Amino acid sequence: MNETNPLDYLEELTTEQRNPNSIGIDKKNTIEILKIINNEDKTVPLAVEKEIPRIAKVVDIVVSSFKRGGRLFYVGAGTSGRLGVLDAAECPPTFGTPPEMVQGIIAGGKDALVRAVEWAEDNEEEGRKEINRRGIGAHDVLVGITASGQAPFVIGAMKQARENGASVIALSCNRKSRTFNHADYRIYIDVGPEIITGSTRMKSGTAQKLVLNMITTASMIKLGKVYNNLMVDLVPVNNKLVERSKRIIKLATDCSREEAERAFAESGMKPKVAIVMVLLGIGKEDAEMLLSKNEGRIGLAVEAYKNHKNHKNSRE
Repeated sequence: MNETNPLDYLEELTTEQRNPNSIGIDKKNTIEILKIINNEDKTVPLAVEKEIPRIAKVVDIVVSSFKRGGRLFYVGAGTSGRLGVLDAAECPPTFGTPPEMVQGIIAGGKDALVRAVEWAEDNEEEGRKEINRRGIGAHDVLVGITASGQAPFVIGAMKQARENGASVIALSCNRKSRTFNHADYRIYIDVGPEIITGSTRMKSGTAQKLVLNMITTASMIKLGKVYNNLMVDLVPVNNKLVERSKRIIKLATDCSREEAERAFAESGMKPKVAIVMVLLGIGKEDAEMLLSKNEGRIGLAVEAYKNHKNHKNSRE
C-alpha cells in the first residue's frame, strides 16, 4: 500500500501555488519587477474588505473581553508571529493601554523576533505550554495568525486556549487552514498565490497586518481611546509625542497653543483629561471623575456634564 507524502497538503494551499502574473519575474528589469509586486499588493485590501463582517464580529468579542478585564493575545510563527508582537507592542504608546492588555506570542520566543527560528513552529506542546504560562482563560481572546494555517505551535496554543475557555479566532490566508478546525471564529483572507511562490511575508503578511490593525484600532475606538478621529489616550514618552499631545488638545478643542500647553501641564500630561478640562472649563479632578463615570469617553463625559448643568439650571 502506498503511503501519502506528508507534504502533499502543500499542493492544496493557495499560498503555495504559482502566481501566473509573476512568471518570468527574474528576467524583468527593476521597474517591471516593482510594478508586478505593486499590482499584486493592490489586491490585498480588496480581499480584506470581503471579510469585514467577520472582522467586525471579532472586534465586538475583543471589546466585550476588555470590558470584563480580559486580554487579547496574538499567537503566530515566523512573519505572522512578528506581526502579532508588533501590533501588541504598539498599543501602549498609541492608546495608553497597560502592556498586558494586548500581548503577542511568537514560536521561538524573543530570539525569533530578530532571526529565523523556523523549527520552533513544529512544537505543538510548546504552544500549549505558553498558553498556560500566560494564564489564558475564560475572559481572554486568542487570535491564531498563520498564512498557510498549518503551524503546530499555533494549533497547540489554540487548542489549549479553547480548552481553558478563551474565545479563539483563526486568521489565515488558506481556505483549508487547519487552524480553522480549532477556532470559534474564522477570518479567511483570500490573497491568492504569492508573487514569489510560498513567500508568505508578502501578500499574506500585508493582509495580516491590515487585519490586526483593524482589530486593535476599532476596539480602542469603541473603548473611548479616540475622540472624533484624534488619538487622545497616547502616552507622551518622548518629545515628538509631547508635541503631538499638545496639538491634539488644540485640534480637539479649537483652543490656542498657549491654552493647550497650560491644560496639558495641569492635566499631568494626559491629553484626554486636558481636552475635557478645556471643553468644559473645569479642573483636573472634575475632568478625571467625569471620564471615570462615562467609560473614559470624552463625548459621553461632555454630554453628561451639559445635561447635568441644564437640569440644574432648569430647577433653579
